[in-house]
Amino acid sequence: MKREWDLLHTPGPTPIPPSVERSMNQPMIGHRGGKCKELMNDIAPRLKPVFGTSGEVLVVTGSGTSALESAVVNTTQPGDEVIVVVAGAFGDRFAQICETYELKVTRIDVPWGEAVEVSQVEEFLQASPDTKAVFLTHCETSTGVMHPVEEIAGRVKEISSALVIVDGVSSIGGAGIDMDRSGIDILVSGSQKAMMLPPGLSFVAVGEQVWSVIENNPRPRFYLDLRKYRDQLQGGQTPFTPALSLLFGLQQVLHLLEEERLDRVYERHQTMKEMTRDACRALQLPLLVSDEEASSTVTSIRPDTFEAEELRKIANEEFGLILAGGQKHLKGEIFRIGHMGYCRPSNVIQYIGILEIVLDRLGHEFEAGAGVAAAQSAYLKRTREG
Repeated sequence: MKREWDLLHTPGPTPIPPSVERSMNQPMIGHRGGKCKELMNDIAPRLKPVFGTSGEVLVVTGSGTSALESAVVNTTQPGDEVIVVVAGAFGDRFAQICETYELKVTRIDVPWGEAVEVSQVEEFLQASPDTKAVFLTHCETSTGVMHPVEEIAGRVKEISSALVIVDGVSSIGGAGIDMDRSGIDILVSGSQKAMMLPPGLSFVAVGEQVWSVIENNPRPRFYLDLRKYRDQLQGGQTPFTPALSLLFGLQQVLHLLEEERLDRVYERHQTMKEMTRDACRALQLPLLVSDEEASSTVTSIRPDTFEAEELRKIANEEFGLILAGGQKHLKGEIFRIGHMGYCRPSNVIQYIGILEIVLDRLGHEFEAGAGVAAAQSAYLKRTREG
């Protein structure tokens, strides 16, 4: 049974604001009636600034993986050559989806904990001039790396006709991205991370230029046919039964983002990132990712004086602090702290204070109070500069 005092700081799912919870508790409506049309017509244009696009942002009832799959199935055919950057578990998932749909996949394998370089993508693209699409992950949730997808997209467009398709599941709503300006063709995300909702919705932002590719693609598709979502959206509808309660919540999420202002939302996430990283350094906790390549929504720590899983266990049992572990070959090697969405600098000070007690329990050597002091100092520095 879930404890009411749990402190959820995984990189997804994330906590939900009380006002969003209340919105999701509204009485049910008919999904083909006028009220649902009003809801969709209100939501659709307000999603566009979050994705940095003037194009349509389609809402699909399904997990973020359904959005990744929709991007593949709508833009490619069996035998197409594609490039996939794989620097963690979710880059690998993109590659697996492509392979499942019988694409010729060239993987750019990057060490976990490092970001891909623009020159690497350029080199692979020049060696494969028939590449149909380049698949990238903005924030690699499994490591806490933020890849330079906007810069990569711009370079891809300069030297090729390949599409640029980006997984923004753990970044959208927490990190700014200008889809239109950078030349990203499709940008997808999910509801359960910085978008502050339960799992169950995914978002597919489609650039205007890629619709001709989607329209002329003969590959069969049904539930994930983006043409259906686009056409139905014109009338304030979805082609299939939507998750109405999540749409109620999404409407309130957009209100919260607009009320705070997107630039301040992104600034808050940068502040929480720096507070967390400075605190970890003060506590002698080795960070997996460099400052330059680190995500603003999740931080990964690779301890060398205690077991990562033991820290997670004590933090959970004693304080209800829920952190994430590593995935695949990093399982048991790292722990990950989510600081996105419904999370404030005050929450960072809280979980750093808890970590100090847990580290003391584990016999880890550090100066008592150093982590909290470093987090406070980082906060004061950023807010004074602001």
